[in-house]
Amino acid sequence: MPIRAVVYVSDAAPGMTPDAAVAMIRNAADFNMQAGVTGILLHDGARFFQYIEGPEDGLAAVYGRILNATSHINIVELGRARTGARHFPYGSMQLLPATAEEVDTLIAGTWDASATQGFAEGNAAPSGLDALCRFVLRHLPDSAPGHRP
Repeated sequence: MPIRAVVYVSDAAPGMTPDAAVAMIRNAADFNMQAGVTGILLHDGARFFQYIEGPEDGLAAVYGRILNATSHINIVELGRARTGARHFPYGSMQLLPATAEEVDTLIAGTWDASATQGFAEGNAAPSGLDALCRFVLRHLPDSAPGHRP
């Protein structure tokens, strides 16, 4: 079964509190697990940056829910593609705090279909996925065995 991925950035809705964010994440994690979707969610206090992956039907259900959520606004899809395998198989919703600069760096990355195939060895300009994987490995070193560099 092919794995598909979507990456997007959005602004947190006005009034989004840390407690509301935690509740939203718990609810989303349960839904994602049922849909077979895994991924990473970064939050810099003002924006969300998310990379999600899974089977086409599950990803469509999760992303549709994301697009209709009231927890964020100004959703900008950065890319979507078919991937060779999961890059973040270890959680249905992994939340990591990030700085605004880190999110800016990820947004500026290349998120076209070729960038989601994996690390671009020797590439002078890393893809967005390369940068995200490096970010995750720095913040979740125990997750390295589940990652496919």
